[in-house]
Amino acid sequence: MDKSSAELGHQWNIAVNAPLKDLFTYKSPQGLPIQVGQSVKVPFGSKNRQLSGLVISASVEKEERLFEAKEILSIDEERPPLSPQQLQWLKWIAEYYIYPLGQVQELAFPPLKTKGARASKKSPIVPEVAAIEPLKLTEEQENVLRQIEIDQYQTYLLHGVTGSGKTEVYIEVITKVLAQNKTALVLVPEISLTPQLIRRFAERLGSEIAVIHSQLTDREKTEQWWKAVTKEKKLLIGARSALFCPLPDLGIIIVDEEHETSFKQEEKLKYNARDVAVVRAQMENCPIILGSATPSLETWHNSQIGKYKYLSMKKRVSDRPLPQVEIINPRSDSDQGDYTRERPHWLSQQLLFQLQDNYKKGHQSALFLNRRGIAPTVQCFDCGFIYLCPNCDISLTLHGKNHLVCHYCNYHETLSGHCPQCKVGEPKAYGLGTEAVENDLRKFFPEARIFRADRDEIQSREAIEEMIRLMENREIDFLVGTQMIAKGLDFKSLTVVGIVLADIAFNIPDFRASERSFQLCTQVSGRAGRHQTSGHVVIQTYKPEHPSLVAAQLHDYELFVNA
Repeated sequence: MDKSSAELGHQWNIAVNAPLKDLFTYKSPQGLPIQVGQSVKVPFGSKNRQLSGLVISASVEKEERLFEAKEILSIDEERPPLSPQQLQWLKWIAEYYIYPLGQVQELAFPPLKTKGARASKKSPIVPEVAAIEPLKLTEEQENVLRQIEIDQYQTYLLHGVTGSGKTEVYIEVITKVLAQNKTALVLVPEISLTPQLIRRFAERLGSEIAVIHSQLTDREKTEQWWKAVTKEKKLLIGARSALFCPLPDLGIIIVDEEHETSFKQEEKLKYNARDVAVVRAQMENCPIILGSATPSLETWHNSQIGKYKYLSMKKRVSDRPLPQVEIINPRSDSDQGDYTRERPHWLSQQLLFQLQDNYKKGHQSALFLNRRGIAPTVQCFDCGFIYLCPNCDISLTLHGKNHLVCHYCNYHETLSGHCPQCKVGEPKAYGLGTEAVENDLRKFFPEARIFRADRDEIQSREAIEEMIRLMENREIDFLVGTQMIAKGLDFKSLTVVGIVLADIAFNIPDFRASERSFQLCTQVSGRAGRHQTSGHVVIQTYKPEHPSLVAAQLHDYELFVNA
């Protein structure tokens, strides 16, 4: 800061925490040294209103003002000053996404002001695990590591099939970065991915890890934030909000499962964390790795035109085979079987055979369906009335026998015996949800241990950790779930995966529907047979010739891209 910038009475342009695009000019009071990047408290408007703000620049305006600039009230000591690179990055976000800079800057700071820890009855955020020696790298992993330079900006696309060992590559690169006394940031799209990933990192870098995601309390987030910004912990792992943590000396950013739509923030500041992370890496002059088995089409395109450097891993660790994938059309499925019970409409003969055989062998199976509840729609077939949410105008989902829920705003309603419109018909549920799949499975496997993993059953960090613990200890025979179980998870005994109805993803009014269908089927399939026992996947669909499914069956990303 030059001498003139510290002069008493100097004026500053400040972005205040309000939905206003303009910067506001304030002056330094006697004895209060102000600098760019500092958080301050300022008066705003009337009635003694005070707002937090960020000092953006020194004011150079010399013309006379109609009103005298108000004085800054105080420096916010609970918020360390942002670096020039961090400030430049926040200004870019505000301009690019057309959002008030004063509200963007609030994302860089923790939810609570006060430092200091409090006793917590929850399980530790970073588990205490025994340290392990580095794994022997495969030839592909070593080749990838030789190409990653950690001393300058470059965006890398790490395109590796499921089970190829991308996480081990991340750990090796981060180890090199931390050895230079720099910090590292790892972003994951789903909170369900973090427990296993954190443990993998903790086995090698246990004392260096901080974690930030939505399932932590405000107190926990604040504590983890301070550990990261003070370099007490030099590796930060988290969901998209962790990207805003002002890590000092940032040396690497890793975006795992970069294709995931959950990296997009849909409320208030609408941004894509993957894209914003690339810009941050550029401004911090550090490398960034975008990892995926099914890269987004825009990331793939950027790698093909040379904007990103392409790195490939086409084999699973230890040359384990990719799972065998069958595509089954329920309409043409055989009616022969070794059972007496009537099959539900969603369960093909082939999938049932696979589930029965796998259960007899003592292995685990998973069934994926992208819908919660009993059924997604309740309709009167006499007059056509459908139960809709009065707030969102979408169909209510049936849970239990008569509980209707909106999965957008959580509106609740009780299903009545007669149609509220025609007063004659009896509304009936149609479609399929995870709860219905679970109930049907219990009829075929009454002694089996079945666990349903969706947002109705799992709503906390502890619940996710418990699900993972039960799967790893082989205390679950059948895991039924939504996208929560679709990617990133790694269970040694999970060998059969069934995608109950792949067509659901095709019917979404979205130009990316085919891309997401391919990604989802490939990612779900990748959960099977990741260790000693080979895997088997059954994809049930009424469109078996769909290019997305054919490419997923062949594990051929380029076939899908060029389709």
